[in-house]
Amino acid sequence: MAYTALYRKFRPNEFEDVKGQEHIVTTLKNQIKADRIGHAYLFCGTRGTGKTTVAKIFAKAVNCEHPVDGSPCGTCASCRAIAAGSSMNVIEIDAASNNGVDNIREIREEVNYSPTEGRFKVYIIDEVHMLSIGAFNALLKTLEEPPSYVIFILATTEAHKIPITILSRCQRYDFRRISIDTIADRLNDLIAREGVEAEEKAIRYVAKAADGSMRDALSLLDQCIAFYLGQKLTYDHVLEVLGAVDTEVFSALLRKLLKKDISGCIAQLEELVIQGRELGQFVIDFTWYLRNLLLMQSADDMEEVLDMSSENLKLLKEEAQMVKPEVLVRYIQVCSALSNQIRYSTQKRILIEIAMIKLCRPAMEQDLSSVLQRLDDLEKRLEQGVYVEAAPTAHPAGGSSGAEPAQTAVRKRPELPKAVSEDIRQLVKNWNLVLGDLGGLARNYLKQAHLSVEGENTLLIVHDDPVAVACLNEEERLAEIRQAIEKNTGKQVDIHITANESGQPFGDVYANLEDLIQMDIVVEEDD
Repeated sequence: MAYTALYRKFRPNEFEDVKGQEHIVTTLKNQIKADRIGHAYLFCGTRGTGKTTVAKIFAKAVNCEHPVDGSPCGTCASCRAIAAGSSMNVIEIDAASNNGVDNIREIREEVNYSPTEGRFKVYIIDEVHMLSIGAFNALLKTLEEPPSYVIFILATTEAHKIPITILSRCQRYDFRRISIDTIADRLNDLIAREGVEAEEKAIRYVAKAADGSMRDALSLLDQCIAFYLGQKLTYDHVLEVLGAVDTEVFSALLRKLLKKDISGCIAQLEELVIQGRELGQFVIDFTWYLRNLLLMQSADDMEEVLDMSSENLKLLKEEAQMVKPEVLVRYIQVCSALSNQIRYSTQKRILIEIAMIKLCRPAMEQDLSSVLQRLDDLEKRLEQGVYVEAAPTAHPAGGSSGAEPAQTAVRKRPELPKAVSEDIRQLVKNWNLVLGDLGGLARNYLKQAHLSVEGENTLLIVHDDPVAVACLNEEERLAEIRQAIEKNTGKQVDIHITANESGQPFGDVYANLEDLIQMDIVVEEDD
């Protein structure tokens, strides 16, 4: 016999099996027991929450010969026929492929014939929002005054697309997203029946990934079990199958972002790509991680709201103390915008890299949240003793004697160290030859860079563009640059590539090696 997917195998057959929709189940059962059955129902809600399943159970219940507390008995001829899909009393219609006026006219003609057996003819129209305007108009009259033996159940995921004239003629029931606890309990029950062993942490992650949909949860669980058939289903197995990322990765990434370690962030993203992780899901999960951090900062009793283990809660509390709320808000805003951008993009990795650079370099943005973070960075620099002296503004001739605002003093141009190594001097003289041996991308970026010195033996390459810095700091580019330097100088020189984060011209912050080049040229001409 062919294998049956879990979501089909364990589809509820009676109201008591429906999980997470007690408010709807109770109402429908009461209507059946009191014989107060309506003629038109509208079931709304996200995918996989039980709309079609409840509609079929309701159709069985209203035609059941021996209902039990409002639920179908499942054993009478009517229940068995409906379950087997052979009953003429239950007609399922997919509005996505039958959305024309002619399809609805066929229904209008059919409703004139009473059921050959049972009490009601039940029409279940799935994805009803896909009907055309003409089809809605054709359905309207029949929906308003149907024969007493006809029940319409309209199901949709997008109730806002249904005309108000249709909505006003239906009893509306909104299906809620199913909670993680409810889904996890259901999954544990089903794997016990299937004889599958699984970690509780793995089951809860599947429940979370389903995003409130029981059907999605069962499909994901089916996928994970099939991949590791005959083995215990572990948390790591689930992450691997679903292409997801562990919380520890988010923790490490956050610490790199706070340190403004662009190369470290890019390297971590590279590792995720190599592991085959799904980048869209990675961005969504990281945004949720940041949200959890913000909630942890917002109140003292958030442990009950956050669905995670005690170990992860402890780590979350520690990291919540490391970052300010306004910084987290900015991170969440950038990641949320990124999630929308990469949904249909073919260059997801590049967009994520640019977003990481934005998070590390608030100076690239002009919105209020980035300005606040730049001010926070400036405060930290001032605490570390980095400051800009202010001097009083000189009074202009004939000016008033009132208080004048202070203006920033002109700082002295940074000077080169007295002892610059000969290797650095030689490298600077041959810099154009080095550029000539580089590939197009590295050569173009380095042409726009400035040369300085760090200590006495390290060439400092400063660029105003953080994207260029991230590119040049990739291992492949660094190896290419070092090889070109060794070829043209015969020496191995240490290099450090960094971004000019000061917001000021290069020459006002760094010692300029162009001065060294000019000095050597003059000496050669005098000789």
